[in-house]
Amino acid sequence: AMMKTMSGGNCTLNVPAKNSYRMVVLGASRVGKSSIVSRFLNGRFEDQYTPTIEDFHRKVYNIRGDMYQLDILDTSGNHPFPAMRRLSILTGDVFILVFSLDNRESFDEVKRLQKQILEVKSCLKNKTKESADLPMVICGNKNDHSEIYRKVRSDEGEDLVSSDENCAYFEVSAKKNTNVDEMFYVLFSMAKLPHEMSPALHRKISIQYGDTFQQKSFRMRRVKDMDAYGMISPFARRPSVNSDLKYIKSKVLREGQSREREKCTIQ
Repeated sequence: AMMKTMSGGNCTLNVPAKNSYRMVVLGASRVGKSSIVSRFLNGRFEDQYTPTIEDFHRKVYNIRGDMYQLDILDTSGNHPFPAMRRLSILTGDVFILVFSLDNRESFDEVKRLQKQILEVKSCLKNKTKESADLPMVICGNKNDHSEIYRKVRSDEGEDLVSSDENCAYFEVSAKKNTNVDEMFYVLFSMAKLPHEMSPALHRKISIQYGDTFQQKSFRMRRVKDMDAYGMISPFARRPSVNSDLKYIKSKVLREGQSREREKCTIQ
């Protein structure tokens, strides 16, 4: 089986390719994408706003002795490079689309993004003959604000997901940590990933345990009833554009190398 190698500190973790996934977070600027990612990774909320160009994070899990890897791509709200956004969509396995409940334009952007994801992935799906579903959650963030500031009704968000059983809608607050864990639990359930990848369902482990992390016998002495552990890689780097393009090309050609296929347009 193919393996993906993750290096961190003095340890090297081998994760089967079939257990490696990429989560792509998309949405307009200032809607709270990075805050939701921060809640997922470390349970914290940063009050200070810093514009995101593109952030890449990696989390690895030992779940009942099996290794999993989740790469998280936190994209820019400005989309300065449309081709890069399209490539991010092509390489994504699960998606989180974020808008702010007090910003109508950000909701309209999510509608455009949802349409683009379905179109791009449909193109790829046709080429690979895959039957895989497309797990996606749409998040209306900042539901801690007063209703007088609301610009998007709940039923409008529900309408975006009503015709797709692999798409769910949540109103969340990254600031108050409302519905965030529930949202990730449902997303991973739709993606048929282990529930223990959700933030609240595994023990957070420091990189210092990396050397023994992938051993099937790995256990923390102070925890007896939990056999799921997660660890953030502090040195993870986003795969190069060239690597992503090669990945997509191999995926397209995997099903039929004997005949040429029309390529999904990247730009």
